[in-house]
This record gives sequence, C-alpha cells and structure tokens, in this order.
Amino acid sequence: MFVPFLIMLREGLEAALIVSLIASYLKRTQRGQWIGVMWVGVVAAAALCLALGIFINETTGEFPQKEQELFEGIVAVVAVVILTWMVFWMRKVSRNVKVQLEQAVDNALNNKGSHGWALIGMVFFAVAREGLESVFFLLAAFQQDVGIMPPLGAMLGLATAIVLGFLIYWGGIRLNLGAFFKWTSLFILLVAAGLAAGAIRAFHEAGLWNHFQDIAFDLSNILSTHSLTGTLLEGIFGYQEAPTVSEVAVYFIYLIPALVLFTMPPRLSNQATNNAR
Repeated sequence: MFVPFLIMLREGLEAALIVSLIASYLKRTQRGQWIGVMWVGVVAAAALCLALGIFINETTGEFPQKEQELFEGIVAVVAVVILTWMVFWMRKVSRNVKVQLEQAVDNALNNKGSHGWALIGMVFFAVAREGLESVFFLLAAFQQDVGIMPPLGAMLGLATAIVLGFLIYWGGIRLNLGAFFKWTSLFILLVAAGLAAGAIRAFHEAGLWNHFQDIAFDLSNILSTHSLTGTLLEGIFGYQEAPTVSEVAVYFIYLIPALVLFTMPPRLSNQATNNAR
C-alpha cells in the first residue's frame, strides 16, 4: 500500500504543480478565461490514463501462465525505465520548469486561430506524461502486491496530491519541494531496483532466462517473507528471502550506477549557464 501511495502522491503532486502553475500564470496575466479550457486538457488526460490502465489490467488476466509471466516482466522493465527517467528528468528541469511552462502557455495562446485547442493539447500532454508513468508503475506494483490495499493506497496518494495542489494554488501551504523530490527520488530508485530484480525473475518463470539461477543467499530463518517485516519489505522493495544470483546481480547492476549518477551534481543547461553570466 505504501509504495502506490508514495508514487501517486509524487506523480499526482507533479501534475498538480503543473496545473497550478499554469492556472496561476493565466490568472496573473489577465487570461483567466482560459482556465476552463485548461481543465478540459486535464480531464482528457486523466480519462485516457484511467481507460488505458483498466484496459491493460482487464485483458492481461486472460493470458496463459507463461505469457502472463512474460507480460509481468515486460511491465516491470517499462516501469523501471519510466521511474528512472522520471527521477532524472525532474532533477534536471526542477530549476526552470516554471519558466518552461509559462513559455509553453504563451506559445499556445499566441497560436493564431486555435488558441483553445493549442492550450488543451499542451496541458493534455503535460498531465498525460505524469499519468502514463503512474499507469505502468501501478501495473507492476499491483502484480507484486495483490489485494485491495495497493489500489487503496494509490487512491489515497492521488487524493492527497490533489488536496496539496489546491492548497499550494491558494497559498495555504508552502512545501519544501526540493527536499520532497530529493528523498522520494532516492526511495523510487530503491523501488526500481527491486522491480528490475523482479523482472529477471518473471523472465525466468516465463522460460526466457535460465542463467545464474543458483540461490545467492537464504535469509528465510532470519527475515522470512511470511513475517510482518518481510512482507512489508517484499511489498515495498521487492525483497526475496532466497534470491537467485541473477536477481541480486541485476539489483546492484541497476542500483549502484543509478545512485552514483543521482548523487553527482546536476549539469547546468547552456541556457542556464548563459543566464548566470
């Protein structure tokens, strides 16, 4: 439950910040009449992501066992790629995302003859990017942790993000967004490493990967997945009490370079460098 909650809180908050920045800019520049048009793009993006998630979830349940395992492995790989991209994209653009959004709004509304459609399209793609990232991660998370709690956690995370978004827009609260995204990014990299290990396990069960299947270590007597702590670690980080060599290798092959790159100071873009001079 906690991982879907945190992911939807982060993704939902990113989307809420985008919407609130656009709405604030429209209001500040005396173009508040376009806020209703903006919401058309938001609703359309949310509807698309919801429909896609339901469609994929409903159709894949009919797959035979091996095909189901293959699909789960593919979804896990896609989720790892998306989560990694999300972390480093936000790290790169967080310094100037407000300027980029304001420029995109100006370009959309300066488009002669199709102001409304251009604004809808701009908002749609901005929100849909966050939503599609969430869809693929939740598909992977729901496959690892079945039951009602993961969907409930996702809904609670999204609801919390929406409330925070409105409070930020109205000026009711101020969050340290830099610290929030920094620590949630580190957590997401750990989650993504667990998904990568889970993907290689799914490919083995699908019959596509049969190398390095010896047990790396066995912690069943120390920290079993049937214990409360083990169950929580399994649901959050993909912990296995007796992982194979290939699972451990994939986990660290992903995690170590990801952490090294994340802790390195971000490169300033050419535009930011020129502005600093």
